[in-house]
Amino acid sequence: MKLPCALTIAGSDSGGGAGIQADIKTFAALGVHGLCVITAVTAQNTEGVEATFELPPEFVTQQLDTLMKDFEVKFAKIGMLGNAEIIKAVEAGVKKYKLHVVVDPVMVSASGSSLIRDDAMIALKKLLSIAELITPNIYEAEKLSGIKIKSKSDMKTAARNIAKLGPKAVLVKGGHLKTKVVTDIFYSHGKFEEFSGTRITTELTHGTGCSLSSAITAELAKGADMRNAISNARIFLEQAIHGRLKVGKGVMPVNQMSMLLQEAARGRALEEVWKASQLLTSDPKFVKLLPEVGSNIAMALPDAKQPSDVVGLSGRIVRSSGKAVVTGFPTLGGSKHMANIVLTAMKKNPSIRSAMNIKYSPKILQACKELGLTISTFDRRMEPKGVKTMEWGATQAIKRIGKVPDVIFDKGDVGKEAMIRLLGTSPCELAELVIRVMKKLG
Repeated sequence: MKLPCALTIAGSDSGGGAGIQADIKTFAALGVHGLCVITAVTAQNTEGVEATFELPPEFVTQQLDTLMKDFEVKFAKIGMLGNAEIIKAVEAGVKKYKLHVVVDPVMVSASGSSLIRDDAMIALKKLLSIAELITPNIYEAEKLSGIKIKSKSDMKTAARNIAKLGPKAVLVKGGHLKTKVVTDIFYSHGKFEEFSGTRITTELTHGTGCSLSSAITAELAKGADMRNAISNARIFLEQAIHGRLKVGKGVMPVNQMSMLLQEAARGRALEEVWKASQLLTSDPKFVKLLPEVGSNIAMALPDAKQPSDVVGLSGRIVRSSGKAVVTGFPTLGGSKHMANIVLTAMKKNPSIRSAMNIKYSPKILQACKELGLTISTFDRRMEPKGVKTMEWGATQAIKRIGKVPDVIFDKGDVGKEAMIRLLGTSPCELAELVIRVMKKLG
């Protein structure tokens, strides 16, 4: 099966956060071979664009002609086009090769620098007439539609006005409206659809527009219809913003590799939890360390913020016919109790990403002490109403000794079983620790 190709026609960002660089990284992350036609080079960093050099229109054309001699390309993303002559050259190439184009009408950089000449607007509007989709942000939509946008209703009016320029579809992005929920308005064939999501950050982020339009292009190149291409691209962009890169002194660029890194981390966590559970249940002595409610093992993804970012067993390790048996499989959100302990510990020490519970007894606790483990505790009788037990308990235990301990225990309360919880960097580390505890117990 041939790897699909996608083309970006845009400017180069020497800071690596937007433009051609962002597009190529997006294509690669989404499993598409990226090609590029560079329209301009910039001297820029995270703080701004210091200079722009526009390539001759004939050379832009030559780049496209050379690519089309060799590669099979149907879909292209168009970004920064600095002047009317370049726009006309690109329009001619799109028509010549019958390319289906997604146009991101880049006019202003995230740092506020103008990226298109005023005399190029007429030529740009002509190019938009042959686009499959255009993806203006609020400021770009205002310029193209001629109206001021302050609400979703204004976004819809702007989309209608822009559609009169001729594109098959318009996606007005709502990120620049100061709302908690970010809504993009999609308009096609006289119908509207809203794509919404919670705002991830209030800080400026570099490369969002480029990455979204190139992600849509990549999805189209893989065979998705327009609606699914937009939906998938928005999910991709959310992950890229979540993982934005702390580089430079200015606006942080998005991280197109974030989704791949998250998938790799999730795979590792799933594997670790399963491997640890099998390691424990393969030892016949482990059944003696099982509490009445059973044991669970959890591992948080890097930068986990909520229980759904933590892998645990969907069931537990329980006693059955005198043996320790795993019920359920590793899954995100598999254990809220263990997840809350891990999330609390990570705030103090990000390297502590795993936790599991075992039976409480003075002998087991003594074995932990003899192994040199740091131990702390909390009193469930003092638990305030309305708190999450494991979050509150772990916080109390950490405060007690000023750091994340290896062991947190409590002696229970009425109707609440006493418990020991072990904390560490990974499930397999904890499983090996439990085996050492069993050896210590003899």
